[in-house]
Amino acid sequence: MIDKLVKKAQKGDERAYITLFQQYKVDIYRMAYVYVKNQEDALDVVQETAYKSFSQIKTLKNPEYFKTWLIRIAINTAISHLRKEKRVVHLNPEYAESFPAKGSDVSLQITLKDLIEELNEDEKSVVLLKFYQDHTIREISNLLDMPLGTVKTILYRSLAKLRMQMKREDIYEQ
Repeated sequence: MIDKLVKKAQKGDERAYITLFQQYKVDIYRMAYVYVKNQEDALDVVQETAYKSFSQIKTLKNPEYFKTWLIRIAINTAISHLRKEKRVVHLNPEYAESFPAKGSDVSLQITLKDLIEELNEDEKSVVLLKFYQDHTIREISNLLDMPLGTVKTILYRSLAKLRMQMKREDIYEQ
């Protein structure tokens, strides 16, 4: 189904593209929100992602990777947006809906979000894609256009940083 819609969209069918984009707009919004930290900017990123992806859909070689390709555009757009704005915005507890609770302690969840905010862009992207979007390491490698080994290194380095920060904050017990 997706393959057919992508092929139609690549031939200029706007309805096919809109149908495709609608399937993933919530995922794109969540990812954008994690980066830009407010609704207005996240919606701008979603809109810019829609525009960029529609105008570049002919460059997509494998229709089965449409979602991966779309999320990569969203991440790059969000990072570009942050660089343009040159703002540092800290993740606040009111953004809890961006992160699945999974029955965890709310105060621990807020603290984890604060700790994730301390990671650099690559580290944050890998951790969020792995643990909040449930992507495999190979998918993350494709999304971020990084070698598989680099993604693994970033993931393990990020987790080690988070563990160290959690120990310093006295919230992690082994």
